Amino acid sequence: MNQIIIETDNLIKKFGSNIAVDNISLSIKRGEVFGLLGPNGAGKTTLLSMLCTILKPTSGTARINGYDIIRDNSMVRKSIGIVFQDPSVDTDMTARENLQMHADLYGVPVSEQKERIKDVLNLVGLSDKAEDFLNTYSGGMRRRLEIARGLLHYPRVLFLDEPTIGLDPRSREHIWDYIRMLRKREDMTVILTTHYMEEADRLCDRIAIIDRGKIIILDKPDVLKGGIGKDTVILITDEPDKLQTVLTGENISEDIRISGRELKVGVSHANLLLPKIMESAIKAGIRIESVTISNPDMNDVFIHYTGKNLSDDETRERTGRVAMMKRRRAR
Repeated sequence: MNQIIIETDNLIKKFGSNIAVDNISLSIKRGEVFGLLGPNGAGKTTLLSMLCTILKPTSGTARINGYDIIRDNSMVRKSIGIVFQDPSVDTDMTARENLQMHADLYGVPVSEQKERIKDVLNLVGLSDKAEDFLNTYSGGMRRRLEIARGLLHYPRVLFLDEPTIGLDPRSREHIWDYIRMLRKREDMTVILTTHYMEEADRLCDRIAIIDRGKIIILDKPDVLKGGIGKDTVILITDEPDKLQTVLTGENISEDIRISGRELKVGVSHANLLLPKIMESAIKAGIRIESVTISNPDMNDVFIHYTGKNLSDDETRERTGRVAMMKRRRAR
């Protein structure tokens, strides 16, 4: 069996003189959870739109489940499920009615619809709410139903665009659990876009960071985090200048920054070096009030490769989207 489920070949999309997607070639394995990160305007949505056959590429092509997105677009659509960023379920219908309508639209055989609807409702934990109208659902429940809808026609690839935007932490954790379950139970490949760094880190087997239409780095989360440099030991003391002199003199670190009473020491393997740092401070008669170790995270990786803080960059847009979603739910 071919282990590659998605393959893009020099994919380019232009809008006039603007190059939204710039010569992207990548391969995604069967059963992989693959994350796409990037700032606004980076090309994520355009890339997904081409893979979902919503947009035609200017040049290049891609294959999903063995089907070409240009020549075999109808077969590509049968091979994929999509959960859009904005809510798209009908709140004036029950969960079962929503799924029944979409089973008809997706061409699920009538003889299989009842069992498949039962199956996907069970998969996302909504079997006991199947006859409830969606205007009684919480945001997390609606998101789970949208995932169930995307699974109705047995897709091999599921595209999730910001699947947990606007959800509380507990609902977000539940969605993460369902995504992990999907990969195992349905042998499904999941393509995930998100602005939550923790979400990408915890869910994705590999992550691609896109900026200005290009993939600038692609690897496993641990490899990405390990490749950007040192841990940081943060010490609070009344004598930061003296401590800096001590640590530099003992060749513990040359990367030391002072801000008020805070001393930030950049080191490799902070857990191993911390006892030596504390011993040096004690010998010098320096009192340390508190110690914190900060390891590189995906936000650090993003800043390192793009020069931008995704969390800050997206806060205003995300807040606007959440407000819009809440207004819709209130109707």
